[in-house]
Amino acid sequence: MKQTLTLAAALMALAAPVFAEGDAAAGEKEFRKCKSCHMIASADEAIVKGGKTGPNLYGVIGRTAGTAEDFSYGDDLKAAGDAGLVWDEASLAAYIEDPKAFLQETLDDKGAKSKMTFKMRKNAGDVAAYLATFSE
Repeated sequence: MKQTLTLAAALMALAAPVFAEGDAAAGEKEFRKCKSCHMIASADEAIVKGGKTGPNLYGVIGRTAGTAEDFSYGDDLKAAGDAGLVWDEASLAAYIEDPKAFLQETLDDKGAKSKMTFKMRKNAGDVAAYLATFSE
């Protein structure tokens, strides 16, 4: 019984950063790491000018995964969207932390992979909270 409780406590501690609400102001600073590949642009303005290697992240929270217009997603991210993945802060933070592992778990497929190779091991929740400020 003691081992079960210890394991449960350890798993909760590991999951806590993903499920904790992030700090949007801190996420704005952290997003500097993302803008080499991603922009945040509405139909009317470029809020954060960035690269086009990744999709535009304006409105990402609430969007079905793999569906931003004018971007060619990998097959596994599109499959996650087809299976019903809609980005919320927790799922986006988990994806940002380790995209490949997230897709493997989400799709229950050890061969799943992501085109995004960057892993943000710290402050992913803050970036997700920041991106949520650009969602309707």
